[in-house]
Amino acid sequence: MSNRLALITGASAGLGAEFARQYAAKGWDVALTARRADRLDKLARELEEKYKVATLVIAQDLAHADSIDTILYELKESGRHADALVNNAGYGLPGTFFNTSWEEQAQFIRVLYTAPIELVHKLLPGMAERNFGRIINVASLAGYAPGSSGHTLYASVKAGMIKFSESVHAEAQAAGHDIHCSALCPGFTYTEFHDVNGTREMANESPDWMWMDAKPVVEAGIDGVTRGRPVVVPGAVNKGVATLTRILPEPLGREIMKRQGKRFRKME
Repeated sequence: MSNRLALITGASAGLGAEFARQYAAKGWDVALTARRADRLDKLARELEEKYKVATLVIAQDLAHADSIDTILYELKESGRHADALVNNAGYGLPGTFFNTSWEEQAQFIRVLYTAPIELVHKLLPGMAERNFGRIINVASLAGYAPGSSGHTLYASVKAGMIKFSESVHAEAQAAGHDIHCSALCPGFTYTEFHDVNGTREMANESPDWMWMDAKPVVEAGIDGVTRGRPVVVPGAVNKGVATLTRILPEPLGREIMKRQGKRFRKME
């Protein structure tokens, strides 16, 4: 009998690669998808050698409209199905809504919102038929915070992923399915995220206590979805920030974000 299989997007680095390692360590086979095939191949070899699991590499760019169907076709052709899905692919888009093109914004929405939702929608019927599914949507602590100037759609998309995950989880439970859907909401995490969007220097000005390594973030995500928690905020500091955003008066929260946002938002 084959192991269960986890499909992980954005698996070439950061949280995605760590999700692949932790699922493989638990005996799961993994399907890895991202744009960088060379990195995926290297990770696949590592997992096969270290954990003796099967891997499937599917190099795709989620910005393309047909990417989801291509991923699912490759999965079907391999004779496998996804028992778990980790929607991790993402990036930050520097600049403001005024000084970026609609093409850039539309691509951002596609990669971070439309494509993950499409994957969930197209995988859910099979999960329901088999009565098993685990879905982790990597959101962000930014989904709790007031909107800020710069990176304009980031918080909006992450807030949407939180509500989407809650609703999918609620629907699955109401239908009596053994399907759990969780939004994982990390804060500052040591990955390539800030290098890619050009905010590493700004991020490094934040105190060390605000940062988490990828390993405990992923551990919290897997544990949370296993336990059926629709929202997972890893780390004591992040939990405190999430709680604070709920109890602060909205005008005060917006003023704090206005003052602090420039420390970690790149406006050009």
